[in-house]
Amino acid sequence: MKIALVGYGKMGHMIESCAKSLGHEVVATVDVVSEDATAKVAAGDYEAVARAVKSSGAEGVIEFSHPTAVMGNIKALLPLGLPVVVGTTGWNDKHKEVAEFAASCGGTIMTSSNFSIGVNMLYKIIAEAVKVLEEYPEYDIATWEAHHNQKADSPSGTALTIAKVILDNTKKKDQIVTDAFHERPQPNQLHVSSTRCGSIPGTHTVFFDSKADTIEITHRARSREGFAMGSVHALERLSNGLKTGRLTKGNLYGMEDLF
Repeated sequence: MKIALVGYGKMGHMIESCAKSLGHEVVATVDVVSEDATAKVAAGDYEAVARAVKSSGAEGVIEFSHPTAVMGNIKALLPLGLPVVVGTTGWNDKHKEVAEFAASCGGTIMTSSNFSIGVNMLYKIIAEAVKVLEEYPEYDIATWEAHHNQKADSPSGTALTIAKVILDNTKKKDQIVTDAFHERPQPNQLHVSSTRCGSIPGTHTVFFDSKADTIEITHRARSREGFAMGSVHALERLSNGLKTGRLTKGNLYGMEDLF
């Protein structure tokens, strides 16, 4: 497949390597900063992003840019009619808007807070653990994440997905709190805390705590390669799903729809 990469920082470079290792051709790399991108565009010039992708002959797009640019990129790319995989996080509150836009222009988009197979296994493990401990009111629940100090959003999209998994499987919690507490937390509040430090690729922990003991479920990423490889596999599956008719244009898809 001929792939265009929108966002050509560390993740973009790793995605390029993974795509080539799987036999794909990267025909365009678009960025506002990277000097080695095939198309360097001005910040906010989303028409230039679309032109660079369209002129490259790409058959699919992987977008890993910045939370401040992701919505502009999405709205520029979807009308091109190419399958678009978005790895940028920080736009959870815009999913309904994007789904409606995709339907209006016939574009196809897939997004996930984390493309790592291990993290998606983690979601299932957490869901089962929450169900098991639902019968034991003495266990409180919280979640914490840590990432490198270059990450632009906080908490991570993965942490928010974990929080949603917890809320979907328990009656103990119904409110997510991502800010610091300045008073005693209420029993219904799920605290999602964050740390930014150094070069941490990504660590996510869920705590189940009682007076007697603590249970911790943790996923630690060793590198960004799992995320990069997962995004390429996602584009493969999105493209194949459209070709076979299993998926249809004009929709916003998630990891659960493809894998």
